[in-house]
Amino acid sequence: MNLNSLSLVNYRNFEDLQLEFSSKINCFIGKNGVGKTNILDSIYYLSFCKSWLNPIDSQNINYNQEFFLIKGNYAFEEKNEDISCGLKRGKKKSFKRNNKEYSKLSDHIGLVPLVSVSPYDTNLILGGSEDRRKFIDIVISQFDKDYLQNLLKYNRVLSQRNHLLKQFAQNHSYDRDSLEVWDDQLVSYGMIVYKKRVEFIEQLTPIFQSYYQFISSEKETVQLNYRSQISDAKFSELIKQSIEKDRIMQYTSVGIHRDDLIFQLSDYPLKKNASQGQQKTYLIALKLAQFDYIKNINNRKPILLFDDLFDKLDASRVEQIIKLVADDHFGQIFITDTNKERLDRILNKIGINYKLFKINDEIVVSEKEFD
Repeated sequence: MNLNSLSLVNYRNFEDLQLEFSSKINCFIGKNGVGKTNILDSIYYLSFCKSWLNPIDSQNINYNQEFFLIKGNYAFEEKNEDISCGLKRGKKKSFKRNNKEYSKLSDHIGLVPLVSVSPYDTNLILGGSEDRRKFIDIVISQFDKDYLQNLLKYNRVLSQRNHLLKQFAQNHSYDRDSLEVWDDQLVSYGMIVYKKRVEFIEQLTPIFQSYYQFISSEKETVQLNYRSQISDAKFSELIKQSIEKDRIMQYTSVGIHRDDLIFQLSDYPLKKNASQGQQKTYLIALKLAQFDYIKNINNRKPILLFDDLFDKLDASRVEQIIKLVADDHFGQIFITDTNKERLDRILNKIGINYKLFKINDEIVVSEKEFD
């Protein structure tokens, strides 16, 4: 699966942009602020029906314009297909496959698999456990609708239970039977989600570690562990034991909504003990493992987006990454950078075909394909 061409009308800083891509590596070169990341964002949009830069759709319309349109032509195994999204101010967005509008956007998710690596990924390390749970949930939910439904049901039950705990406090009352109704559902849905998360991390970890070893030239070891309160005790027992605490705190203190991913470098916390380059290497290895997971489930090679790839990485690590993704195991790749000479040097050293787009003041001023 490849993205053959992309058309943007009034999307962010681009009023009218038409691009045709290489089936392997595509590089966008230009100064900061000229819109390189916006191009990657539009490709992301066609996979996930939303922007990764700004979730408020109307704010992605070009300034002083009334609509935006993104259109991509994709080469699938059997045929080419058009995917498009249009939005007018004050209207609902229209998402189409071959000019036929989707009734539900969720029906599109998974058709065009994609993995992105960007500076925003540092939230996985620096942010709270919610960011890391979200990473797990998004990856699994793309291809496991049962997981998504059980997760949504769990969150609804959790909200109802927390609301009931607040009512108990406000009314100075307590009804154990009414609480147990929510407890039973919380355990039922929660255990399904927990088991699938554990299975996902068990599959991901050895692949992730292998990628990290290659990129770092085996200079460091890394660990990835899933931490949950229900790993060592029955969820149903924990719920019972936490009732008094929950009544005092007025929220549910145990459950899969408290789970976390533990990132470690040589058995020490990554956040406190790793350099910025090591942290970025960790995230890239994690995303490449995500690529493998999706490829195995979907039987398609996801598109790879590398935004600002060189930032915080030394040349040797970037070269290792390019060597890795240039292999036939990976598919189509999009890279942004500010330094043409640096990118040319590494790509020419590896000897891979690539297409270069030079962007200046919001337009593509030149493009060239290198064999």
